[in-house]
Order: sequence, then C-alpha cells, then structure tokens
Amino acid sequence: MPNISPFAVGLRVLAACAALALLPLPAVAQDVPEKKEINCARCHDDVSHAGSVHEEQACQACHTNVEKPRHKAADLADLTGDAICAQCHSMAARQLPKSVHGGAAACVDCHGEPHDIRPPSELASTMSPANQIKTCGGCHGKQDGLVEAYIESVHGQGLLRSGLTVSPSCATCHGNHRILPIEDDKSATSASHAPELCGSCHALVLDEWKTSAHGAGWTAGNDETPVCTTCHESHAIGDPTVGATRLGIVDECGDCHGELYTSYRGSFHGKATHLGMETAATCSDCHTPHANLPATDPASSIHPDNLDATCGNCHEGMSAGFLAFDPHNDPTDPNDNAIVYWVFMFMIALLLGVFGFFGLHAILWLQRAIVGAVRGEYAGHHSESGQYVRRFRKVDIRMHILIIVTFLTLAATGLPLKFDNAPWAITLVNLLGGPEMAQLLHRLAAIGTFGYFFWHLSILAYRFFVKREKGLFWGPNSMTPQLKDGKDLIGNIKYFLYLGPRPAGDRWTYWEKFDYLAVFWGMVIIGLSGLMLWFPGFFTSFLPGWVLNAAYVVHSDEALLATGFIFLFHFFHTHLRPESFPLDPVVFTGSVPLERFKDERPLEYQRMVDNGTLEAHLVPPPTKGQMTKIYILGFLAVAIGLALAAGIFIGLLGMTH
Repeated sequence: MPNISPFAVGLRVLAACAALALLPLPAVAQDVPEKKEINCARCHDDVSHAGSVHEEQACQACHTNVEKPRHKAADLADLTGDAICAQCHSMAARQLPKSVHGGAAACVDCHGEPHDIRPPSELASTMSPANQIKTCGGCHGKQDGLVEAYIESVHGQGLLRSGLTVSPSCATCHGNHRILPIEDDKSATSASHAPELCGSCHALVLDEWKTSAHGAGWTAGNDETPVCTTCHESHAIGDPTVGATRLGIVDECGDCHGELYTSYRGSFHGKATHLGMETAATCSDCHTPHANLPATDPASSIHPDNLDATCGNCHEGMSAGFLAFDPHNDPTDPNDNAIVYWVFMFMIALLLGVFGFFGLHAILWLQRAIVGAVRGEYAGHHSESGQYVRRFRKVDIRMHILIIVTFLTLAATGLPLKFDNAPWAITLVNLLGGPEMAQLLHRLAAIGTFGYFFWHLSILAYRFFVKREKGLFWGPNSMTPQLKDGKDLIGNIKYFLYLGPRPAGDRWTYWEKFDYLAVFWGMVIIGLSGLMLWFPGFFTSFLPGWVLNAAYVVHSDEALLATGFIFLFHFFHTHLRPESFPLDPVVFTGSVPLERFKDERPLEYQRMVDNGTLEAHLVPPPTKGQMTKIYILGFLAVAIGLALAAGIFIGLLGMTH
C-alpha cells in the first residue's frame, strides 16, 4: 500500500464533497396551484392588443391580480403605475427614476395607449422618430418653444419634410430612459459629451474640429471651450450657409471674442452682414467653421502663407498689399495703426470744425432773420412787377437736378451702412430692395456723380480754352474765394449781432462758393476713397494694405460731413431761412423775381444796369403748372433730406450710448 500523505487525503475528501454538492437534489413536491387562463374576450371583446409589442402576452401578464372570470373593476392593476411595466422592463425601471422624467412621466405617457404599444421601429409607434416630436411636444411644446424650434431646424426639416428617418429625433440626442439634465456631466448633451454625440453623425466635422483651437481645449478638459451646442443652438440648428443662421454666426463668435467682435462690427463686412448682406464675409468665412487656429499656426486659414487662398474665396487678383489689409483694424487705437489713427483724428477735427462753425453761423443767422421777418425787411422778396431775372441756364438746371437725385441716392444707400445699428437702418435698406440692391444703387449714383463732375469740368474747359471767356477764375462772376468774401463774412457776423448793415451781395456769396468748392473737395476725398473700396485689388497693387483701412475711415466720415452739411446748412441757406421758407425754387426755374434780385444781389444788379445787360436777362415768370411741378419735386427732395438728417441725429445718439 503506497504511502499517502495526510495532505493528499485531505484534498481527496474536499473533492468528493464538492462533487456531491453539484449533484441535483431530488424534487420536492410544492403545493403551488397554476393560474388558470381566463378568456377575457368573452366580456372585453372591445379590447384588443393585437399588433402591439405585447401581442403574445396574456392579459393576466399585466393584470396580475385577476384570478377568476368574475372580478370587479377595482381588482384590476393600475396601469398608470410603472410597477406593472417593471416586471418585464427592469432596466428601464431602474433608469427612469434617476432621469429628468422620474416622478413626472409614466411609461404610458410616452409609449401610448397600453393595449396598442408599438415598437419604435414602426412608423405608427408613438416613439418612432417622426412621432416622437408630437409625443415629447405634449409636455415640452410650451417649454421655451423647444419643439417648434426643432421642427424648423435642419434636423426637423430633414425628418418631417424630407422623411429622412435617419435624421436625429428627440431620443437620438437625449436618450431613452436615462435622460439627464444638460448641466449633468453624465448627460449625453452636456458640454463634455456634446462633441461625441454630434460626432456620431458628423464624424468628419468632429475629426476636423478636434484639430482646432476649440477642439484642443475640449480635449484638454477646458470647461470654457466652445463645443457644438455653444455655437449651434441645440434645437434650432439652421443651415449655417444661408439666411439668418449664417448672419448669426457673428453674434455667436462675439459672445466669447468681444474685442474682435467690436472691430468686426465696425468694418464694412460687419456692417453689411448686420444689414442682411449674406455675401459679406462672416467669422467662419475667414477663420473656417471648425478648423479655426491662431494666425501664428502654419495650418491656420489666416496664417500669412494661407491668406491668398482664404481671401481668394471672395476676392480675385489679390496683391501682397491687399493681403496686408487689416479686417479688424480699430482706427481709434493709435497702437493698432498710427497712420490710420491720425487720419481718423483729422476727419473728426474736420467734422467738428465745419459743423461747429456753420452751426454757430446758422443759429446767428436764424435769430437775425426772424427779427428781420418780423420787421418786414424782406417785403421786397415778393415780386409785384411780375418780372424775373434769369440766373441759371437750362444746362445748369439739369445738372442741379442730377446732383439732387444722385446725392439723395448716395445718402439713402450709404447712411444705413454708416449707422447700421440705428433702428431705421435695416428698414430703409429693405425699402430699397435689400443690401445688394442698395449697394448697386449706391454705385450707380456714384457713376452719375463722377459723370456730372467731369461734365462740369468739360464745360469750364470749353469756356476757358475754346471761347476764351474771361472772369472764370477771378472777378465778381468767379466761384474762386476772394478778399470780398472774407469781408462779407465779417460783415454778416456784425449784421447777425446787430452791429452793422447786411453786406451788399454780388453774383455769388461766400456760403455759395463754399458749397460749390465742397463738391471738388468731396470728389477728391469721397470719390477717390470710394473707388479704393470699390476696386481694392487694383489700388493695393501699388499701395499698402493699410490704405484701404484709411480709405474706409475717410469715405465714411467725409460722407457724414457732406450729408450733414447739405441737409442742415445748405438747406437752411437755401430753403429754410425765413427769407426763403419754405422753398427757394430758383435752381428749378433758373430765375428769381426782380425785386428779390435787387434786394439780395444789389452789386450784380447795378453792374448789369451799368453794362446794359439787364434787359437781356429779364424772362417771363414761371407758369402755374411749372411751379406746381417744381414745388412737388422740391418739397419731396427737401423732405427726404430732412428725414435722413433726422436719421443721422438718431444714429449719432445711438453711437454715444
């Protein structure tokens, strides 16, 4: 007999015990009566669960306390209680109380009538992708308009209009029974999980976004980093390439990038998009929607090496100078670009100087004119003889009408861009046909302005070089400022202050010469800067990029100076002072009453008498029909100008708040 150690014997005993433990025990008879199946259809023939997910289940599977054919209604289990469903759906029963619906919604609230619960894969199910909107909307339809927003979104339109059942529905993003608040870090829609959730469908976008500055921040666990739902409204996701969604990109970016948002909104791109121009560049056009990187990164769309391709999406034939243009330039900051800053300061000084001087001039004149009207000093302005003196030729009248039409068009289409935040700006642009039409009208009016300017220059050249006309550039008939104009200015100030008589007027007054020469100044300043902005590629082919930044400042502020001066001071000098109120029709009729001519321009009158040319300038008075048309046209032009002047004041007040 072999020698066996006690340890080996012990192991054999344990093995034998384990084998016995695994043997099946003999059945023990139990007194458990089987539940007898009841034929419910005998009484409830109007109730059927055929076709539902429970079709194979007997009634007693849910109505657990019904044991006899004869039972009372009170014996039926309460089907609104989730305990019934929990008998089979234990996982859902554990998840639901921990979700946002715990204690607020029962199973049948979402899954529908108990006897007709369909699988979500069936279109007729209350939880099918299409019907989820109605089911969830029963509670959430009135909650911040979430369902309505979803219906109008690209997801909702894809599902409900196009019938794409692969489009995300409520459960796709929020889950089924374990729906957690978005603030909960475990929620699928939380900031920490939103990229993965959206990326389950938008895989390529997620892959690109992860390489961006935003994606890198999210990967590093930065809670402040924007994710999908930060930029795309969770339920109102629109097509980011068109309409309000495209234009709204700027505001979304501005929520985080405040300083850049401010400089962008001050640029042409920012103002144009605010007015609804979809073709103007937004943040994502330059920085890309999902692969945005700092300019120092060689992979960035705004890195100097990549600007050619980025800007080339909108602008053709770009030079190095064009690419040096700063779309976020702040002209009020000397540390940004010193040259542009000083250009801005010069324009501000020019605005304040002109408006300050002529504002004081107009106030003094107004009070003196009111006193003069009360004293009856302008009685001679009203013709009694019926004789009129011709002051302008037909060519001058036509040119002035062209000036009125083009100037009002330029003002009406340009001022909304200057004051895009004013409450009237978008309304006016829409009345004009939208920002693209306003831009077209502005450029057509600019062409008309250049047209009449060169037309006038050609007339002057013809009169000087061909006709050898004398006195064009000096003398009483010249628009060139002379010593008398300075004396008349001083004399008028004394007259306004009751310190002397009104200076004797000649063919042109100093304020009329200022108006005339301002057109030449404006054509150089406004016209040249406008051409630079219209054809940036050409001008930056031989000029640096900051010239465009300076041109934008000059064009904007000089246009404000021109419109403000015309609608306030020129209108006052010509139409609104008591001597002429409510309208001076001379620019349309070309003539003035003889009595008014003698009173306002005695020097010219006397010279014509001395030269014997007065009779040649006497013309019949305008007919009643002519005056009716003139007053309609004149009042319309003045009314438009005054309305735009009011818009300027409103816009300036808005800029100061």
